[in-house]
Formats: sequence, C-alpha cells, structure tokens
Amino acid sequence: MTELPKTGEHALVLGGGGVAGIAWMTGLLTGLADAGDDLTGADLIIGTSAGANVAAQLGSGLPLAELFARQADPSRQSAEITAKLDVAKLAAELGGYLAGAGSPAETRRRIGAYALAAQTVPEHVRRNVIEGRLPSHSWPARRIQITAVEAATGELRVFDSASGASLVDSVAASSAVPGIWPPVTIGASRYVDGGVRSADNADLAAGFRRVTVISPIGFDSLIPSSRPLREMVAQLRADGSAVAVIVPDAVSAELITTNALDPATRTPAATAGRAQGRAGPDRALCPFTGSLPLGPRR
Repeated sequence: MTELPKTGEHALVLGGGGVAGIAWMTGLLTGLADAGDDLTGADLIIGTSAGANVAAQLGSGLPLAELFARQADPSRQSAEITAKLDVAKLAAELGGYLAGAGSPAETRRRIGAYALAAQTVPEHVRRNVIEGRLPSHSWPARRIQITAVEAATGELRVFDSASGASLVDSVAASSAVPGIWPPVTIGASRYVDGGVRSADNADLAAGFRRVTVISPIGFDSLIPSSRPLREMVAQLRADGSAVAVIVPDAVSAELITTNALDPATRTPAATAGRAQGRAGPDRALCPFTGSLPLGPRR
C-alpha cells in the first residue's frame, strides 16, 4: 500500500456512487465554486469508485465549467455501457458468498471471489469506457490517491503516480463494482472497487488539518462496511481534523439511489448537484454528523 502523508492542510475525499455520483459531485464542486468556495485546490484528493473518476478528471487541468459540460451536456458525454442491475439477484448471489464470513477481511476476500467468478463484459471493453471518461490518461502533477481492493487478498491498495500503475487502470480498478464490472488486472493481481472496503475511505485523510468528504451514498450505505462514514468522521475529529461532510439533497439523492449506474442520470444529477452547490456551504453544521446541511441527512 502506498504510504499516505501524515500531515497536510486540506484533504478532499470523494466517495462512490456510480455514474450518477460522478455527475453529481462534478456539479456540486462547480456550484460550490460558483458560490465562492472552490474545493478543488485541496492538497490531496482521495477518490473511491465514482470519486476516483472525479479525482482523475480534476487532475486533468480542465476547468470546472468544462468538466461540468462533459457531464451535463448530452452531446459532450462519453460513451457508457448501461449496466443491467438486478438488485435482488445481485444480493442473493453475493449473500451466498458471504454466508459465514467471520471478519471484515474475509468478507472482502469473498466479495473478491464473487467478482472474479461473475460473468461481465470483457475487461478491455470496460477499460475503454474509463479511457473515454478521462480527459487525460496521465497522472497529474498534483497529489491524487485512488483506492481499490485486491480481489484475492481483500487488502486495500492505494494507487498514485508513484505506484507504477497507469491512471486509467487505477480508476478502472477503483470502479470495478463486483458482479457488474470485471476485476482489473494490474501487474500480477486483479482488483475490485475500492468501495468494497468503504464507500468513502475517509480514514485515509488522517493527519490533515481540514478534511472535506463528498459522499454520494451518504451516512447510511445499504452495503455493510467495517468502516462506516460516521465512525471515520468521529475518529478524524478525535485526532484533531476539522471535518465537513456533504451529502446529496433530496433531489440529488433520488437520482443517485434510483439507479446510480444508469448513464441517463448524468444530466439531471449534474444539474441538481450544481444547484445544491450554489446554495453555498455557509449554513450551521448539523449536530453529531457535522455534515453541511445542504440536504436531508441520509
């Protein structure tokens, strides 16, 4: 695992949430910048799944207005594969693999085994989709960390410019939703979605004085996690970080939770995110969670 810095000024954590989450986060960041609070200059950006895509896009050097247009304007959107998502079937299949798992590490290994056995599109076909999403295929000069989980061991891997993995492969690995998309081969290993460990992996920002978490899934993920966001936020604060969490408002949440993998959600999710961001981060923090109350707590 790449060693993360132990101190710094501002870490921006971008969580998972499918193509709807990519669009919403891009719109939100654009709207916040419209309102005078541009978060994209953070010293470190940590991206998981959808957040890995946004992190890489931010590192491309394109201005937010251009990144927003690539999500909101149908004529500018990259080609996607529409996922055939049967939640009940997926849950039943995965449940068979997870029965009797005795630890978080074992749970991750079993999810990895499920992902390796699943019938999906070929790996190169999915990689082409990720290539199309990213304005640049080179690691940026700025500091970006992208999370994934090694399928065989269940161990977290954090990719960056020094890891030896390409940016496209790293983002594809972080976005490899088990049972939906194929695990990604990097070196001698295969990797699955970083959300298998945590939808946000916000604990990786430990040591930064200011941490902003943008979480499309929010505090109450339907997927059990050994590192739930509430606990990670509490620990970061206990260690001295000032933490703000932004979750979707009601309009954005409906778009993300209906089918986050549907490419048709991109335009409305980006638009809703920008409107939410333009409301500004100047309201009082919610008690306990400390999230910015731009929408109802989820």
